[in-house]
Parts: sequence; structure tokens; C-alpha cells
Amino acid sequence: MNKQLYRFLISFFCCLFCFLSGSYSQKNTTRHTISGYVRDLKTGENLNGATISVKGNLKGLTTNAYGFFSLTLAENRYELNCSFIGYQTQTINLDLRNDTVLNVSLAPATALSQEVIVSSKKREVNVKSAQMGKSSLPIEKIKSIPAFLGEVDLLKVVQLLPGVRNAGEGTSGIYVRGGGPDQNLILLDDAVVYNSGHLFGFFSVFNSDAIKNVTLIKGGMPAQYGGRLSSVLDISMKEGNNKEMQVDGGIGLIASRISIQGPIQKEKSSFILSARRTYIDVLTKPFIPDSSSFAGSGYYFYDVNAKANYRFNDKDRLYISGYFGRDVFDFVSSQQSLDVKIPWGNATGTIRWNHVFNKQMFANTTAVYNDYNFSFEALQNNFNVKLASGIRDISIKHDLEYYPSSNHKLKFGATYIFHKFTPSVVSGRQDSVVFKPLNAQLKYAREGAAYVQDDWEITPKVQLNAGLRYSFFQQVGPNKIYTTDDDGNRTDSVVFRKGQSVKYYGGFEPRATVRFTLNEQSSIKASVTRNLQYIHLVSNSGTTLPTDVWVPSTYKVKPQISWLYAAGYFKNFKSNMYEASVEVYYKSMKNQIEYEEGYTPNTLDDTENSFVFGDGWSYGSEWLINKTKGRLTGWVGYTLSWTWRKFKDLNFGEKFPAKYDRRHDLSVVAMYELNKKWKFGATFIYGTGNAVTLPQRFYFVGDVLTQEYSRINQYRLPSYHRMDVSATYRSPKNDTRKWKSEWVFSIFNVYSRQNPFFIYYAQEGNVLQGNLKIQAKQVSIFPILPSVTWNFKF
Repeated sequence: MNKQLYRFLISFFCCLFCFLSGSYSQKNTTRHTISGYVRDLKTGENLNGATISVKGNLKGLTTNAYGFFSLTLAENRYELNCSFIGYQTQTINLDLRNDTVLNVSLAPATALSQEVIVSSKKREVNVKSAQMGKSSLPIEKIKSIPAFLGEVDLLKVVQLLPGVRNAGEGTSGIYVRGGGPDQNLILLDDAVVYNSGHLFGFFSVFNSDAIKNVTLIKGGMPAQYGGRLSSVLDISMKEGNNKEMQVDGGIGLIASRISIQGPIQKEKSSFILSARRTYIDVLTKPFIPDSSSFAGSGYYFYDVNAKANYRFNDKDRLYISGYFGRDVFDFVSSQQSLDVKIPWGNATGTIRWNHVFNKQMFANTTAVYNDYNFSFEALQNNFNVKLASGIRDISIKHDLEYYPSSNHKLKFGATYIFHKFTPSVVSGRQDSVVFKPLNAQLKYAREGAAYVQDDWEITPKVQLNAGLRYSFFQQVGPNKIYTTDDDGNRTDSVVFRKGQSVKYYGGFEPRATVRFTLNEQSSIKASVTRNLQYIHLVSNSGTTLPTDVWVPSTYKVKPQISWLYAAGYFKNFKSNMYEASVEVYYKSMKNQIEYEEGYTPNTLDDTENSFVFGDGWSYGSEWLINKTKGRLTGWVGYTLSWTWRKFKDLNFGEKFPAKYDRRHDLSVVAMYELNKKWKFGATFIYGTGNAVTLPQRFYFVGDVLTQEYSRINQYRLPSYHRMDVSATYRSPKNDTRKWKSEWVFSIFNVYSRQNPFFIYYAQEGNVLQGNLKIQAKQVSIFPILPSVTWNFKF
């Protein structure tokens, strides 16, 4: 059935784009184009996703990722409304007789009135857009939600949306519609972020002071995105205030941060520089005396965001941005003469050039460098050993947006990436003797794609977002493939020189979403997408360090393939004060990867020799009701779902629930503006416990106590639930004082629920005395945690 649908969709898209290309060529001399940018009046930053609507008809659109819009209308008089959440709506009367350049500056709304002032036109996107499974979260809303130890974490807020699960207590990883953590494309200013967590995942790597907007797409993925099966998390950094200098910062219990932004050349160029560091190591140092065997041990993380832009003219603008973050863990034991260092982190750099070819054509060219690496180094006496893994990319892409009419928005482009993989490399030294593995396991690959998509309003009631993407992946040399005998001994090899093709994969990825409007307040939508994923994160549950490795598709490892089918009903109530939706979905996943049973890390052998391959599938429903205006705002989200895996070489070939299969998942989020001084926030989370594999029997083989495990993920941990609250006090406005401040008081896990972090088995007594007892014990690491943070701005 999938093959037939696949062929039908490709034929449909080919016919569609041939038709569209013919329709675009038709000209109407009485039509003119309004184009320009929507910007923040106070800072000059472009506003992504602002709505331009025409009073009296359904024509309208949203600005692109850089605040640009283009709207073609018949010659006439119009009343335009420009709106964006958190800003005052601006009405513009326009006598359209010629092509017009219109740049709009929106003023931020006041704290108490912003949700009332925001035009309902913005919220009609829930009903009228053809996009499914898309959620946009402005950073100000993210900051209003209670945070773990006062550290605002956008990934933990994303976990509160329907269809998104966390990895466990306190962690920042996300699992979307049955997919694994590697199946989410996380972008920071177009740069892929391969490791999104600090402190082994308890905090995300994103500093909220540097972030402008967060967009999650978990269904009907547009053709411009690819390389992952489950979702896109597109994070945009602030551009920097081009009107005046501004300093923001905060001091919390475990970390402090500061951001400086301002104009380089007023209203023409600007910059922003943000930094954050924890001081866990500094706080604990006084409690570890120099005489302690652990003196010198410690942990901290830091990250730096930087961005600058320059507007050459109304048609050309250059952006340069970067991120650098590191976790540093040191463990010292003087008794054992042991010194362990474990640094890991991301580095990204992005250069983007925007160019407006004409009133209907916008282009963006992007070059990206990103690097993730993990290192483990241990020194004991004269013996030194080092383990390293990572991935490094250099990429370039070009995107064009064409607005031929008010009914069409065409987007097309291409991308190319060169990958360098270091799945696992070990080296060591004993005095003057140096040793290295037989196979360093370095792998190289080329990845590319081209796409075209159209957002087509066929009739006032029917809108189609259709796209077609072709992607390829090619593993290249230098590489050496070994032939082994039944005992694993190498008997022969094939050598590939630099740049020589080792293995090639490729395929089409059709995407389509259709919306049918029932009335002004409701619509139904449906989507189908095919995705290919060529790089994979393989996790070993027996490893306690972040040594999960990224590996490419090779002659042995095939690309992951998914089909996602979704449908939903969307409705708004009370002048768009409430928006609600119900979505159902089914996703199939081929070529899933796990380690073989009984695997133990072996740095001297290629990791892919220990992989096993199978299939996965997930299905369920997602329910959401969101209150968008008034003093009280927030949402309630519920997910009912099933996620399965089936591997020929695991669990006797029978299906088993995925580790993060969660039958029920409920999130309640509330934010309340009491007055100009006080605002409050609260969240409640409930979820079915994670699936786990546990020992079922214990017995002795000789003098060794041996465990016999259950089938994979046969048991469940206890259900997870927690409530967090926060209160924010804003200092009274003082016209003579240039700076503003606020105090944020928060409580994590208000009723101190002892949620399980992991389970272990404790042994008591002695078998020879006949009183041996083995008891399962639960470890919970986060009781009630109050915190306070002071934020400032001047």
C-alpha cells in the first residue's frame, strides 16, 4: 500500500507543479504587490510569523523567518491589519495603485493588556493555516512558566505540548510521536544541535536571554526540512537591539547569565552577546578541604551565544551567529592516584545572506559549521587513556521564496552537507609507550537534498500545502571494510581512497497537508509525509556516561524511513480567546537501530558490528485546549498513544513497547497576571511510567549470583506526576531609574512526589546463613526544590 501511495503522490506533485508553473505565468495588469518587513518598534528586530490580513476578505499571510512578506492584490483601496502576539495591532489604510514597499513597526503591548490587544487574526492561524502539528512559543511565554532551579529551559516547556514526552525526571531530551531522541531536527539559527543537554541532560544548552522564538513542527513537516523522522525544533536567536544599548541578566542559585546587545551602526546593524555559567564547582569547593581525597573534583557548564547583522540596503542583509558550550566534569581521587576529566559540548557557526530579488522573490543563502564532541580522559599513576567521539559538519544551503499571487507561496531550494563521524576512538600512553586501536572508525559522508513546495489556497475553503523533496547520502573514503571469519577474526579488507564512494542511498520524500474550512471558527486537516534519516544516534542503556554515538548510514547501516499519516479537527471559541484541536496519527518506522543483546562497549571494534535492525510503529491521539487572551492564559494537553518496536534479533523476535512508550500523558499550564507587579505560573504533569527491563530470577552459578532478566520492557515504573509553581515580582516603574528588575520565586515538585529515577537491587544477608534477601529499591533524586532568581535589565 505504501508503494502505491508513494507513486501516486509523486505523480500528483509532478502534475501539480506543472499546472502551477503555467498558472504563474499569467499576468494581470490590474494587480499590484505590497512587500516589506514587520519589525519591533523598540528594538528594530524582524518579527517572524507576524500576520498581514486584509479587512473584508480572507486574503492574508504571515511573515517569513526574517520578517519579510509579499502580498499581491487587485488595484483598490484596502484596510490592512498587522498583528503579532504580544504586540499592538496596527491598522493601515492603503490606496493600492502601484507596487508598494511597506515596512511596519509594531509596538509591544503592556503586560496586562497584551493578550487582549493582540488581534484575533493572529489566532485564526490555528484554523486557517494548512500546517498541522505546529506550535510557536515566544520566549516571553516560555519565561512565564515555572523553571527547574530557576533556569528557564525551552526544551522543558516544549515537553509540555501534546505528543511530546520527556526522557525521565528532570531531563531535557524530547521524544515526539514515538520517535527516538535522534529523530528530532534541532536547529539554532539553521545550525544542527547534536547534543541539546547540559549536566547529563538536566538543563538544555539554550540560554533564554539569547532566544527570540521557538517553533515545533511534529506533523506535516514542510519539504524544506529533512534528515529526521519525527519533528523539527527551529530556534531563532535574537538579532540585537539596533536602537539603543541594552543589558539583561540574572543571578540564580546555581547559575548566572548576562546579555549585552545594541547597535553597531544605529538602525543599520546590531549585535548581541550572551553568556551563562554555573558555579556548582565554586559553591562546593569550600566544603571539600585540601586534605580530602576528592580535592580538585568538580563540575560546571558554560555557554556563549553571539550574533551580529548588517543591513547593506533594503535588499541585502548579512547575519553572523555562533554558539559555544561546554560541560566539564573532573573527578580526582588521591587515594587511587586517579584523575578523570570528561569535557563535552557543541560549537556552531552560521553565516546567512538575505537578498530580495524583487517584490515577489526573497532568497536566503546559509553556510554552517557545527561540531559536537565528547571526551573521556583518565590518568592513573603513569597510565593515561582517552576515549573520544563526535560529529563535525560543514554545510551550505540556498532557499528561495516566490509569491506569485495572494493564493500561492512557492518555496524551493537545495542543501549540501559534508559529515565527519568519530563514533569511538581510544588512545593511550604508558610512560613512553603509545597505543592506538587497529581501526580508528573515522567515517566520512556527503548528504544533500533539493525541494519544492507550494502553499496553495485553492478556494476560500480549501488550502493545500504540497511539497516534494529528493535527498541523498553517500558514504565516502578514506575507509576500510574488513572481512571476518565466524570467530570475528579479520581475514581480508577492502580499501577506499579519499572521496571514493563506499555506499549511496537516496529517495523522494513527498509531503502534503490539506485544510478544509467548515466555518470561520473550525476546520479539518489531514497530512501525509515520508521522511528519510541518514544519520543515527545509538544508545546503550548500560552506559552511565553520555557516550551515545552518532553513526552514518553505511554499507551495513541503512537509512531510517518513516511514513506519517495524521488528521485533525481544529476550532476556536469566543472570538479566538480559546483554540482547541484533536489530532490522530499513525507512524511507521523502518530500519530502527539498537545494540545487540548483551552488548558491552568495545572501543577496539567498529560499533556498527554490534548493531541489530528492526521496525517500529506508533499511533495515538492528541488533545489540546489553549486560552490565549485575558489575565489567565495557558493550555491543557493530553496524549493517548502506543509505541512499539520489533527486532528479529531481540526479544525472541516478538514486538515490545519502546522504552518511552507512554500510554497517558497530561500537561496543565497556567499563567496569571494579577497586576503590574505580580504574575504567577503553575504546571502539572502526569504520565504513565517508562517501560523497563528488570531481573525476574536470581540464582547462583558456583559462587556467583546471576540474574535472569525479563523480556524487553516487560515492566513499568510507577506513574510520573509533579506540580511546579512560580511567582514573579516586578519592581515598580520609575522614570528616573534606567534599569528594571524582577524577582522570580519558584518551587519545583511542590508536594515532593518521589518520582523514580532508576531502580536497583540491594542484597542483604548471606546465602550460607540462609538469610539472603534481594530487594528492589527505587532511587528518586528530586524532592521539593525551592529557588529564587533575580533578573535585571537596563
